[in-house]
Amino acid sequence: MTLHRTDVMLCPDSRRVLIRSFIPGDTNRIIHTIGRAFYLSETEIENELLVLMEDFAKRHLDVHAIWQQNFEKVKAHVFSSKSLSKPRQLYIGALFSGEYSLESAALFNPSIVPHPDQSELTEGSFRFILTLRATGEGHISSIEFRSGVITADYAITIDEPSAYVTAPVINANANYIKSIFVNKLMEMGFENDWSTKVMDALGDTFTLNELEKSMDQAALGKRPLSQSLQRTIECIRWLAESNYEVTFNPTVALSERIIFPVSSNESNGMEDARFVRFVHEDGNAMYYATYTAYSGRSILPQLLETSDFLSFRAITLNGSAVQNKGLALFPRLIDGHYVMLSRQDGENQFLMRSDNLHFWSDPKILRRPGFPWEGVNIGNCGSPIETEKGWLVITHGVGPMRKYCIGAMLLDLNDPSIVIGNLSTPLITPSENEREGYVPNVVYSCGAMIHRERLIIPYGLSDTATSIVTVELKELFEAFEQSKN
Repeated sequence: MTLHRTDVMLCPDSRRVLIRSFIPGDTNRIIHTIGRAFYLSETEIENELLVLMEDFAKRHLDVHAIWQQNFEKVKAHVFSSKSLSKPRQLYIGALFSGEYSLESAALFNPSIVPHPDQSELTEGSFRFILTLRATGEGHISSIEFRSGVITADYAITIDEPSAYVTAPVINANANYIKSIFVNKLMEMGFENDWSTKVMDALGDTFTLNELEKSMDQAALGKRPLSQSLQRTIECIRWLAESNYEVTFNPTVALSERIIFPVSSNESNGMEDARFVRFVHEDGNAMYYATYTAYSGRSILPQLLETSDFLSFRAITLNGSAVQNKGLALFPRLIDGHYVMLSRQDGENQFLMRSDNLHFWSDPKILRRPGFPWEGVNIGNCGSPIETEKGWLVITHGVGPMRKYCIGAMLLDLNDPSIVIGNLSTPLITPSENEREGYVPNVVYSCGAMIHRERLIIPYGLSDTATSIVTVELKELFEAFEQSKN
């Protein structure tokens, strides 16, 4: 089988920086920092701003707006009877700001999906979106995007990325579905008389503000709060924080958009997003992505959803089977059920079915490691791809010396719990010029795509950079047949 390597090489660029707020946890430090800003005269403040603008204005599209946002986060600590001038507000905002290099460590583990816009293309060409895991200081991972085109003869070009990076606006008053919220509270062991009272006062859907008002009302007469009640309140707020919405301005280019961790359960990273274009039974399409939220202490599988790559909703996945990494959603319902690949034990590949996208339980073993190159464990490399021959699953195997290779298996189209094909040898192994990197001897992907007669596989190189290979489908299916012999 011939691997058609491309000259696509996406390497980390430490110049792509995002302004983040840096606010101390110690209130006294916040007050002292703001106080020092009052030692300066208005002229000195304006001069300091000129220097700051000289240093940072060309690196960000609207640095004033970001400094103003960060001032708003600390203005409650400003103890002054005087109204603050705009320059002083911006200067204080800058005191609580700092640049973060999103890709300083790596740009890797890509997935690929059809772009919603297929206009103005030559015949046989196809526009796609690459999603990438960007990792920077402190090994914090975020989600980046690139767009590109593959032609009828399989030439691949990636659109030049923007020099800027822009974070989305976080919806401060997100909407929640009551039934899902209640079930998650039950699963977490916080369904009690008090939480029931809070939820009973809310409608079938509710906002964060409505939830806070209901909790305030239910807490009347309960003060001082007991330890168990405090834990319940903390759990409800944690759950609300973990389900959020973000929106980008339509003028922000795709490659400029960055989804950076928002909630505490993903504060140390949003890892290995596996995007898939899911077509519902009514014909409407939605893009879903399973990803691993990492808090620095624990991991939690989460779900992102978007229809346009402008507005995104992050949702907690629920159920006893929601654990470990590597969840991958099938791109449509099968026999009226959502179907997901998983790896609950960190070793074998499982299959799950559910009538609710947000709740998963009862995983069934699908396949165990069977070849030397996957002797440690196996997993998927993204959502299954529907073909006439069956569900094509790109896999990964970990073997001796923790060498990661990419393989493939084929599942029955009508009953994906039946494995009908396995590659006995890897599809992609780390080549000599790919094996060096942040984590050596690794090739890994979070999703592939079919274009015409070829499989398109973007993949990460040793947890550092990203490339793309293509494979003739005919040769791949012939290899499945040969592996049976």
